Amino acid sequence: MATDRLQFHEMGIDDRILKALADLGWAQPTLIQEKAIPLALEGKDILARARTGSGKTAAYAVPVIQRILTSKQNVREQAVRALILVPTKELGQQVQAMIRQLTAYCARDVRVADISGKADLSAQRPILMEKPDVVVGTPSRVLAHLSAQSLDLQASLETLVIDEADLLFSFGFEADLKSLLCHLPKIYQSFLMSATLSEDVQALKELLLHNPVILKLQGSQLPDSSQLQQYSVQCEEEDKFLLIYTLLKLHLVQGKTLVFVGAVERCYRLKLFLEQFSIPTCVLNSELPVHSRCHIITQFNQGFYDYIIATDEQALADPTTTVQAAEGKGKKKKNAGRAKDKEYGVSRGIDFQNVSNVINFDFPTTVESYIHRVGRTARADNPGTALTFISHTELPLLADVEDALMGDNAECALKPYGFKMEEIEGFRYRCRDAMRSVTKQAVREARLKEIKQELLNSEKLKTYFEDNPRDLQLLRHDKDLHPAVIKPHLKNVPEYLSKTHTLLRDLSPINNGFQPYTQLMVICKQYSHWPDSDFRGKNPLKSFRYTGGRSRGGKAGKS
Repeated sequence: MATDRLQFHEMGIDDRILKALADLGWAQPTLIQEKAIPLALEGKDILARARTGSGKTAAYAVPVIQRILTSKQNVREQAVRALILVPTKELGQQVQAMIRQLTAYCARDVRVADISGKADLSAQRPILMEKPDVVVGTPSRVLAHLSAQSLDLQASLETLVIDEADLLFSFGFEADLKSLLCHLPKIYQSFLMSATLSEDVQALKELLLHNPVILKLQGSQLPDSSQLQQYSVQCEEEDKFLLIYTLLKLHLVQGKTLVFVGAVERCYRLKLFLEQFSIPTCVLNSELPVHSRCHIITQFNQGFYDYIIATDEQALADPTTTVQAAEGKGKKKKNAGRAKDKEYGVSRGIDFQNVSNVINFDFPTTVESYIHRVGRTARADNPGTALTFISHTELPLLADVEDALMGDNAECALKPYGFKMEEIEGFRYRCRDAMRSVTKQAVREARLKEIKQELLNSEKLKTYFEDNPRDLQLLRHDKDLHPAVIKPHLKNVPEYLSKTHTLLRDLSPINNGFQPYTQLMVICKQYSHWPDSDFRGKNPLKSFRYTGGRSRGGKAGKS
C-alpha cells in the first residue's frame, strides 16, 4: 500500500524544498500532507481537521513556500506574500523554525519573520520594513503592526494560514480576527488547520474561506491503542503526590515525560516536592519570559531534561473567566498574582519531540484540553503513553472524555492502570515528610526566585548569548530552587523499601513508557523481591527486631 501513496517528488515541488525534506528525514508524506499539498498547489482554500502530531505545519508550509518561489520567477519585488496566524508565542517560534528548515536551500528567496514575541513594536518595525515573504504572529500582534502602519497586506498578500484554528477564539482573538479582515485584500488563498472542528472553526470558515475543500482525516482525534496507550488511576490529593513520587523514583516511568497541572502554584508545589527526593524537573508556565519558555522547550527536545511540569491554565484559555474573576476581587486585584502571558500555551500545538509519556497530574477541565495535552506524545508514528490522575470529584469530566473518545474510536478509551496503592504504603511517610516542607511561603518564594532568575537569563544576558551561542547550551532550567528545607535522608530509597527499585534497575526495559505494574508484580513475586509475608521479618519498622551488631551472648566486643 505504501507504493500507492503519492510521494513528495510527485507533487511538483521545487527541488530545493525536496532537498530540505530529505535532510529532515521525511521519506514520504503523512496523510494530511499527501491530501492537502496537491490541493493547495492547485490554489484551493482548505479546511483540514487532522489529529495533533500528524504533520499539519508542513502540510501548509510546503505549498506556501512553493507559491512564493513560483511568484518570484515573475515578480522579483520584495513583499509580504504570506501571513500565518497562531494562538501562542511558542507555536509562532516553532512555525518559524519549521519554515527555516524547509527553506534551507532557498533562504535568500524566502525570508520569514516571527513577530509573536514580546518585543516592542518599534523594535520589530525594522524587521517588517524589510518586507519578509512570510510573517508569523498572533492576531493581536499582527493587528497592532497594521494599526501602526509598519505592516501592509492589502497590496501583496497571497496566502493566509490560521494554525490551530480551534484555539484562536478560545484565546480571546475573535475581535482581533474580525478587525484583521479590513486589512486583507479581496482575493487570497486561505488555510484553516485544526485538531477539532468546533463551532468556532465553523465561524472562521464562514469569515475567511471561499468554497473550501474540507478534509476530515483520521476519524479519531487521537491515535488508537496500538500507538497510544491511555490509562487512568483514581486517587485523591495526597495519593497523587505519593504516586508521582513512586513512578519517578522507582523508574516505573521511562523516557521523556510531560506532567500537566492546572495552575502556576501547583506547578511550583510539585517541583519543590520532587526536589526533596533529588528528582530534577523544569517548570513551564505563563509567568516565565517567552525567551525562557522557548529555550526550555528547545533544550527538552535536545534531551537536556527528562521531566517538564507544565501548566495548562484555563483562565488563559477562557478570557471571560479572567474578566469575571477580576471584577469579583475588586480591591484585592493587586494581590491577585503576577502578570501572566495570555498568549502562552504549551499543551496546544507545540511539537515536543520524542515524548514517551504524558501525565495529567490535574485532570483537564474540557475534552479539547485533554486531547491537546495527550497529543504531545505519540506524534507522527512514534508510540506514547498517557496516565491521568482522577479524584472522585472529577469522575463526571472523565465520563465526558471517554464519551468523546469512544465516539471516535472504541480503541481510544482509557484503561484502568492496575496500581495497588497498598503496595507503596511504605513510601507514604516519606511523602508526608516532604510535603511538610513545601509550605505556601516556600511556594511563594520559589515563584519569585524562578521569575527573577529567568528574567535575568532572558533579558540581561540576551545580547551576550547572541554573541556566544555555545554558552547558551550551559544554561539549565532544572536547577533546584531550594526555598524549602531539604531533608537529605529523602534523597535515597532505604534498603527495606528498595527491593523493587533494585529489580527495576537491573531489568532491561521493554520500551519507553510506563512499566506495566501488574506484570512487575508477577516478576517480583517470582524472584522474591516483592514485599510479602516472608519479607516482614526483614523490615525493622514492622518486626522491631535487629539481629546484627551484637553477639548471641549479648556481650559487646572489646575495643
